[in-house]
Amino acid sequence: MKRVHLIGICGTGMSALAAMLKVCGFEVSGSDSAVYPPMSNFLKEQGITPTFGYRAENVEDDLDLVIVGNAISRGNPELEEVLNRKIRYASLPEILRDRFLWGARSIVITGTHGKTTTAAITSWLLYHGSLDPNFFIGGVPVNFNSGYRLGCGRDFVIEGDEYDSAFFDKTAKFLKYLPDIAVVGNIEFDHADIYETLESIRLEFRRLVSLIPRQGLLFLGNDSDEALSLRSLAHCRIETFGLSSGADWRAENLAIEGNTTKFEVYHSDEFYGVCEVGLVGSHNVRNTLAALAVASHVGLDSSNLIEGLRRFLGVKRRLELKGTVAGVSVYDDFAHHPTAITETVSALRAAHPCRRIWAVFEPRSASACRNIFQAEFVGSFLGADEIIIAGVYRDDLPVNARLSVEKLINDLRHNGQSARYGGTTNEIVDMIVEECRDDDVVLLMSNGSFDGIHQKLLEALKLASSDDSIKDVEV
Repeated sequence: MKRVHLIGICGTGMSALAAMLKVCGFEVSGSDSAVYPPMSNFLKEQGITPTFGYRAENVEDDLDLVIVGNAISRGNPELEEVLNRKIRYASLPEILRDRFLWGARSIVITGTHGKTTTAAITSWLLYHGSLDPNFFIGGVPVNFNSGYRLGCGRDFVIEGDEYDSAFFDKTAKFLKYLPDIAVVGNIEFDHADIYETLESIRLEFRRLVSLIPRQGLLFLGNDSDEALSLRSLAHCRIETFGLSSGADWRAENLAIEGNTTKFEVYHSDEFYGVCEVGLVGSHNVRNTLAALAVASHVGLDSSNLIEGLRRFLGVKRRLELKGTVAGVSVYDDFAHHPTAITETVSALRAAHPCRRIWAVFEPRSASACRNIFQAEFVGSFLGADEIIIAGVYRDDLPVNARLSVEKLINDLRHNGQSARYGGTTNEIVDMIVEECRDDDVVLLMSNGSFDGIHQKLLEALKLASSDDSIKDVEV
């Protein structure tokens, strides 16, 4: 049995890759600065206990391979130990390619937004259609309760992240994934710690498109001009998807009923069927269209796919209802980019048109902590009734580069919205518990753990409630 050690891989990727390697017969260990639910729970279920904190002594003598993630750089004590001892190392995308993708039909789902949900729906539809797929996703599809699957089928669905690969390879991860079928849903500026301009991100997507073989297929988001701009660069067949006219896969007549969206689908202007999915928001309809298009291309018929969509249960941390206490519903979402926040708040407002919505946002990602989106964030919270902005997660940025929470709140107030600052998670919880009323909706948005605010809020609401008929409390 070979021993593999993982360092500097973000929680989602580490948990999935560690479990996959363990299934393949490797003995796996790993180190990280922090792992939080749902990933920490998943690792525990797989019998894998990561070491918290990086130390040279974690690099044991009998290691055969160290997989280095993009969350660490030179100076990390474990990485320095690996380099000093010349232990074989590789990046996460290299291992995925060399171990799993060369013999597969690789389905790479990319885009600034929506790739996790699209990859999850695609994987589920292929599974529901008995194709026994493999997948590697940066989230946890509820149908599988896992971010990975190793099946016996030919297809490998992989979420193609444009973030860089490792300290020694600053190109996008998805360039290692050997795409036979690729989806590019949209392209926007993000990852300000890696890319200086939108043009530098465009370059990575152009490189991806150049890798698709002539017999392959490229799906482009018809509602994204940036995605459509890749059309002229492809050497393969292209199909488009979206809500706008001219899309090869098009959705019309969207109707939200509770937490479900129904819509009509047309393919090449011919009626395909009425679809129903347990997701809300036009962005999720686009995600669903992309998954339908891929699954149809690999041979599944419309009746099978439409039934599969009805049975899709969503993705954890993607507008996930965490619990309802005394009429107050608490949602968790991974949104951290202005566009994602806009779409999430809009989707929740469409699902609950008459309820008061609290939008609570923690600026945590590398881009969100910077002031590059200072103006864009102001328009992202339309549809929310009460807005709470937490402190910027990173305190190592210079003041002139850091997002100004004070200015954001003042600009929101200038637009006539109710906005305030939440210094700590406990202070935010106290604000909500003190002021919330029956039938309120609380949306908590962060791409990190947010200091466990979801559980804290549910427990505080339960404690404060005099209602004995508390429903669906999940803590």
